[in-house]
Amino acid sequence: MPLPTQPKTRRNNHPAAPNQTFRKVRTDHATETAQDYVEAVSDIVHNKGECRVKDLSELLGVSHVTVSRAIARFQRQRLISTEPYRPIRLTAKGERLAAESRRRHEIVLAFLEAIGVPKRESRRDAEGIEHHVGQVTLRCMERFVQQRRRSTPKRKNAT
Repeated sequence: MPLPTQPKTRRNNHPAAPNQTFRKVRTDHATETAQDYVEAVSDIVHNKGECRVKDLSELLGVSHVTVSRAIARFQRQRLISTEPYRPIRLTAKGERLAAESRRRHEIVLAFLEAIGVPKRESRRDAEGIEHHVGQVTLRCMERFVQQRRRSTPKRKNAT
């Protein structure tokens, strides 16, 4: 008995053509560093009151030179503002990017924890996933977490 043949599919009929998929990944990679830096600057400023190159170098685990080059690039992109020997500040555009990046991170982290990923792994994995997850997927993750929270009974404090 002959095996049934599967219908041939053309590359263009694929819902997300490969070139579009790879283009999105490349774009995500290009913005990933900017998102990490503005989020780090924001966190340092909120925790210490100001952010310096040394602070970013220590937090991100990169050299002083790497941070200085990145800061220069983000100044050109109008995400960061700084002057020699002065603290690093976020512009309004940088603040918006940091807030959006933090929001994405929190949603992905909550989702990973909701599906049972241990805290240590969920923190590590959320750091990468947040940059690549699309808006539709992010909304679905957020909806899942919200539904899970509503359906999970709240524990009463034992006093």
